[in-house]
Amino acid sequence: MTFVVTENCIKCKYTDCVEVCPVDCFHEGPNFLVIDPEECIDCTLCEPECPAEAIYPEDDLPADQQQFLDLNAELSRLWPVISEMKDPPDDAKSWDGVPNKLDHLER
Repeated sequence: MTFVVTENCIKCKYTDCVEVCPVDCFHEGPNFLVIDPEECIDCTLCEPECPAEAIYPEDDLPADQQQFLDLNAELSRLWPVISEMKDPPDDAKSWDGVPNKLDHLER
């Protein structure tokens, strides 16, 4: 099983989760993070660290977030690994909880 970064991370991109990951499975895009399902060891450390509550175990992925399983796998092959915490975008708090952010995803 893997963990999945979902829609609420878009434009929030808090990086608290990457700091606790023991296998560096997070990859960073312009305004979103993803988890490489091939690298994730299901350690559960990242999920409680996400201030935006955007990380789910694959088996508990909400129905409306299922597309993010494939999106994490796809983008993790393209984006570089991130293993250190960074400051979130200045407007991250204003985007937290905003629905339907997929159109704002920058590749």
